[in-house]
Amino acid sequence: MISDRLFVYGTLMRGFDHPMAKLLSGHADFLGEASCQGRLYLVQHYPGLVKSDDPADIVHGELYRLRARDAVLRELDIYEACGEGFAEPTEYLRQMLAVTLADGAAGEAWTYLYNWPVTQLQRIASGRFLAR
Repeated sequence: MISDRLFVYGTLMRGFDHPMAKLLSGHADFLGEASCQGRLYLVQHYPGLVKSDDPADIVHGELYRLRARDAVLRELDIYEACGEGFAEPTEYLRQMLAVTLADGAAGEAWTYLYNWPVTQLQRIASGRFLAR
């Protein structure tokens, strides 16, 4: 599926003084706070989202509509060091994920899933990177 929506849950969210967060805010429309089923881990100074089969595992973030989808995703893929040209296994994989907006509206969006082992990482139990 080709989507123009992107779910972010870490340093790409509003309020971060990061070049990629600024790129996103300049080339996308903020649709609202959103959540997905998954677990959030503190990798270093940034988080990693992994899928979970437990409906109680919720990760909170933001949903955006990309205005220049292909160009923005290409830049973010380079930033996240995933996709064509990067040695596997890459730290992140861009995949489609079911997301729910704060008003209950559901849909699918691209997101970056953490792809390395999490056994030695601290879990962010709240599912909120900013509240860690």
